[in-house]
Amino acid sequence: MADKLIIVESPSKANTIKKFLGSNVKVVASMGHVRDLPKSKLGVDVEHDFEPQYINIRGKANLINSLKKDAKNAKMVYLATDPDREGEAIAWHLAYLLGIPEDAVCRVTFNEITKETVKESMKKPRKIDMNLTDAQQARRVLDRIVGYKISPILWKKVKRGLSAGRVQSVAVKLIVDRENEIESFVPEEYWNILATLSKNNDKFIARFYGKDGKKIELHKKEEVDEILQNLKNAKYIVTDVKKGEKKRTPAPPFTTSTMQQEASRKLSFPIRKTMQIAQGLYEGVKVAERGTVGLITYMRTDSTRISEEARNSAKVHITNKYGANYYENRYYRTKAGAQDAHEGIRPTYVDLEPEKIKDSLTADQYKLYRLIYNRFIASQMAPAVYDTISANIDANKYNFRASGQTLKFKGFMTLYVEDRDDAKNEDEETHMPDLSIGEEVKKEKLDAKQSFTEPPPRYTEASLVKALEEKGIGRPSTYATIISTILDRRYVQKEQKQLVPTDLGKVVNKLLVENFSDIINVEFTADIENQFDEIAEGKEPWKQVIREFYTPFEQEVEKVDKELEHVKLEEEVTDIPCEKCGRMMVVKYGKYGKFLACPGYPECKNVKPFVEKIDVPCPVCGGEVHVRKTKRGKKYYICENNPKSCNYISWNKPKPGEKWEPEQQKTKNTSKTTSTSKAKK
Repeated sequence: MADKLIIVESPSKANTIKKFLGSNVKVVASMGHVRDLPKSKLGVDVEHDFEPQYINIRGKANLINSLKKDAKNAKMVYLATDPDREGEAIAWHLAYLLGIPEDAVCRVTFNEITKETVKESMKKPRKIDMNLTDAQQARRVLDRIVGYKISPILWKKVKRGLSAGRVQSVAVKLIVDRENEIESFVPEEYWNILATLSKNNDKFIARFYGKDGKKIELHKKEEVDEILQNLKNAKYIVTDVKKGEKKRTPAPPFTTSTMQQEASRKLSFPIRKTMQIAQGLYEGVKVAERGTVGLITYMRTDSTRISEEARNSAKVHITNKYGANYYENRYYRTKAGAQDAHEGIRPTYVDLEPEKIKDSLTADQYKLYRLIYNRFIASQMAPAVYDTISANIDANKYNFRASGQTLKFKGFMTLYVEDRDDAKNEDEETHMPDLSIGEEVKKEKLDAKQSFTEPPPRYTEASLVKALEEKGIGRPSTYATIISTILDRRYVQKEQKQLVPTDLGKVVNKLLVENFSDIINVEFTADIENQFDEIAEGKEPWKQVIREFYTPFEQEVEKVDKELEHVKLEEEVTDIPCEKCGRMMVVKYGKYGKFLACPGYPECKNVKPFVEKIDVPCPVCGGEVHVRKTKRGKKYYICENNPKSCNYISWNKPKPGEKWEPEQQKTKNTSKTTSTSKAKK
């Protein structure tokens, strides 16, 4: 019989904690949630103040019986599930099943799973925080009501089996809205004039600014030609020079969302993969000569706060490895509204450098751990310092501007530089000679460059997480689930890292936005998240939030259901006749996208694949080019006559008039070229 029983969520976490405690302690795993709302019905008693009707999760009977037996044989039971709202709710459900009173001092949490922290936390048990539990209940109940009430409308109007989610539907809306922006975007022409100038054969680039000190935007070739004509015999005189110093400071330690974004940009990890790997690093990894230890702090946080102990460890490491001038004591302000219960994400032991423990980690664990480690250490380092110079240069009343910067002190950039979605490299060194006011510089050449404005980029997983966070949609613990859900439901698909709405996603989004605009919008979703935060802080009863939401929502659902009862969604009619009955087939949407169906259903049940065509003829035989997808959803292009009389097939969309050669032929030609060049050498 164990004196103490500790229940955590996962076996790996249990195995790590076991090694830190004595033999009189038993540590077991609940394997996540043990109770939930039933899948087969609403599971919320709307007639009796929205009481949730929880049931034991199917398939967990043996586990629950085992937990009850262990609890009965222990003198004291501690619930050590994850330190967030979800973990608090799991602890509450476990307490219910095991007959532990609500006011029992049985809850312990670990911000990091190290021997010191686990032992210290075990000395400070507390009661279950019902405010955190109620915040999770409110989210679960509200999401169940929205999904359960709206989804049947999608079944009637689009396709059975579809589902709507409060937060996921807003994420789809953001992606569809962005796609609409891209499709309706009209490019605008603009021009740049670049002057290559030199001083003592030391060349640099100056950019056209305007005339007589006033900025001019160039949109027409005629304007550019006139300026170029007027500059033909011009002298280029330096009229102003400014020298200075620029500092770039490091990014703060990771929050959940910034970790997800950087892992997506730098490592090409999907959000879900990042969270799975981070969970493993938090719960514990067996490290040579150290045993099993949690390598990072808790990975669900939106705080950048760091403990003084960790700050001091970073100081010692930086001064010893890089020198005292590379260290700068930094405190980062956590943004307003952030949950500050946990520190930012950091390594638990600064002495466990990524390279030292590389052999103890999988390749992906190493990559993510190195990212987290370097980001944290860099956050406590001195800024990078640049020498800067900028100059105004006049030529026949026209103004040009030039600037340059040289890295003087690398600082934190020795270790880590944050990536950007906009791909602008502000840290690139640009050369400029030392100029003086009044001197003439030589014109080497003048170039006019035509460009066109570009539409906003599609969302990637990283930029969608950033948008969700900025707009207050969801919370750090939910981003991975949101993105996984919309991909799994095939409302959105990935194309070269970009998130693109599918035809099914567009249809579902249109129906929801047109009929539930009060619910499927950013402002409402963000406001609800704020109300969940109020519940977590004990400022608002959770059922009051549901009461205020439910009545107008129920009325809206009844109204929409009645209005759509006799409304048939417009179907896209094709010019393809049904070979069985002669009717023109229509486009329908299924799990895997579009397909053709006879409108005479149920009398005629004929269906056939939908063939997507492009308006460029086959570069080999002139036939139609069809768009198809692999099992993983990647597009490719194939001639309608392949394989009968044409061999055209390519990953790349053909362009009018281009010549094509098979991929294997290209490979052979490349090999030939390489061999020839080697032979010549």
